[in-house]
Amino acid sequence: MKVMLRQNSAGQLLVYVAKKDLEEEVVSQTEGSEGKIFTLANGWELAIPDLSEPLKLPQTVEAKRLS
Repeated sequence: MKVMLRQNSAGQLLVYVAKKDLEEEVVSQTEGSEGKIFTLANGWELAIPDLSEPLKLPQTVEAKRLS
């Protein structure tokens, strides 16, 4: 699914999922076998492969929902 990564005014990383009309804060980030894994405030885990460092925001990327 396509998601947009951006920062809010407080500097917190946000993920917006247009198909679900969902915007949530990222509460943790880890490295996994499928790339960078973001855990959202609602409990979702999204895997984003090939994410460039340093992170350039805002950007739209392809993500896979793990849970």
